[in-house]
Amino acid sequence: MLTVTSLRKAVPGGRVLFQDLNLTVRNGQFVAITGESGVGKSTLLNLLAGLDRADAGSVVIDGTALELLQDDELTRLRRDRIGFVFQAFHVLPHLDLAHNVALPLVLQKVDAHEALARATGMLEAIGLGGRGADYPRQLSGGELQRIAIARALIHRPGLILADEPTGNLDPETAAKVMALFVDQVREAGASVVLVTHSPASAAVADRVLHLTRDGLVEHG
Repeated sequence: MLTVTSLRKAVPGGRVLFQDLNLTVRNGQFVAITGESGVGKSTLLNLLAGLDRADAGSVVIDGTALELLQDDELTRLRRDRIGFVFQAFHVLPHLDLAHNVALPLVLQKVDAHEALARATGMLEAIGLGGRGADYPRQLSGGELQRIAIARALIHRPGLILADEPTGNLDPETAAKVMALFVDQVREAGASVVLVTHSPASAAVADRVLHLTRDGLVEHG
């Protein structure tokens, strides 16, 4: 599903975040990446998503090399093949919950009736059935993150990229949301790359890797 080869990235001023970074994520595999603040975890996710360009190396998603794509091609790849879950939720306040969840399908030009029907099913799956007409302001932080997870999975992407998805939640809520996240991605058969400071969140993964300047180091 995902192959990263000899990736290098430096920040303005010349400081190297990482170099010679290699990673392979198989279909359906859940990989967690840990590391200190400032080491480049979020930057790495941006490179995997084609939102940023590496200084050297290659990122290949399902046989497609991102460095060979133009911006419009990258946009289509993200729309069709990748789901995103962020720490800050990024739920749209002016849309009700059903339309928030359905948004990736709308962008794919799926029929509106079908998109809302699938969104309603996802709301049921995440424990928010019957609340499609509610608005984000009516939800708790944990419920908002459930909406973000549903939106990331609604279009059945092969790859989920998650950036500290429980970072804004208290420990009890974080554990519940992470359990839901794992259940949903396993059911979908999606591959996952999760970056996190949380040992508890990392512990749910099939593999745990530590990001360093010299690449990724596998935890036992």
